[in-house]
Amino acid sequence: MRYIPSPIPIHFSVMYSAIANKSGRMQYHKVKPGESKLRISRNEFIRAYNSAQIVSLRPIQMPGNETDFQLEFYVI
Repeated sequence: MRYIPSPIPIHFSVMYSAIANKSGRMQYHKVKPGESKLRISRNEFIRAYNSAQIVSLRPIQMPGNETDFQLEFYVI
């Protein structure tokens, strides 16, 4: 999947991420700018994805793996 970043800086209050660890298990995080990331549950991640005002979505693909997708999304 090709990703073209926006040339315009975005303003967001929270970033959520779904990243696979080395063993392949998904880990979900909530990051506020300037603070450390907080690990959250899958349900909290899904709830945020379905109800928050998303301003940007960034797919993350590991080299050599075209089937598993990880992502980050940014919320106002």
